[in-house]
Amino acid sequence: MKITLRQLQVFLEVARADSVSRAAERLSMSQSAVSSALGELERQFDTLLFDRVGRVLRLNTLGEQVLPQVADLLDRSQAIEDALAGRAGYGRLRIGATLTIGNYLATLLVARFLQNHPDSRVDLKVHNTASIIERLAAFELDLGLIEGTCSHPDLAVETWVADELAVFCAPTHPLASRTALSLDDLQDVEWIVREAGSGTRATFEQAFRRVPYSPRVRLSLEHTEAIKRAVEFGLGVGCLSRLALRDAFRRGSLVPLAVPGLDLQRSFQFVWHRQKYQSAGMREFLALCRAMTSGARRSDEIDIPFVP
Repeated sequence: MKITLRQLQVFLEVARADSVSRAAERLSMSQSAVSSALGELERQFDTLLFDRVGRVLRLNTLGEQVLPQVADLLDRSQAIEDALAGRAGYGRLRIGATLTIGNYLATLLVARFLQNHPDSRVDLKVHNTASIIERLAAFELDLGLIEGTCSHPDLAVETWVADELAVFCAPTHPLASRTALSLDDLQDVEWIVREAGSGTRATFEQAFRRVPYSPRVRLSLEHTEAIKRAVEFGLGVGCLSRLALRDAFRRGSLVPLAVPGLDLQRSFQFVWHRQKYQSAGMREFLALCRAMTSGARRSDEIDIPFVP
């Protein structure tokens, strides 16, 4: 067999990084060694896997065709190596979570997973939905936990648990004492919302598509806690997942606003590449997620236990 696993590892990392230098850093190799391994792989079959544009390498059609198979083969070879070495854990699991899930659920899930399987390793990346989808498509992540929808043709999506956004304000806001608001009541409201590319922002914008005016977005922020603080300071009205607002509503530092005319329903989703090998670690983590949320009708009803 002409191909070595090392050559395939080099190919995969260069594909992920679009750069020999960044791939070399990730593999703890010299740039010349990475270039040599990639060049030898291409010379063996008298073909090219990348288009070279200056120092940037982009997968060509053949490279895109073999990338899923290479990622799958390397995952399986790692599982074989772990089994032969007698490792009790599930190896390394790379999980991506969007901000609401990452801040309020994923860290707890990872902690529970590692308590149950102490010989395993988990890399948790927290980004917005667009970034998680991009990394899953490039095989940089094994599993994604996202908010809202995903329409990428290469990714499989499974509904996890229902979620709902809530409109909210500070207790001192003029709308705080209203029992219910019409859409007209929101026409002059200044909004503090998540950034474009986030699942929360997409759900917010979708809810306003049938409204005869556009919401007045005063401030876009990347973090839910920053939005909550801005609303508490009276800068405007916010819209976030009820899961992120549960404690603030209980304390009374923020007040929910009922807006029957807005559809703010969505779901949390599991996402992975259709051609991704589902390792035993992935299956175990998914089972843990499902078990944790099995009795909840909505994300803010999840019984989140204390982790010592």
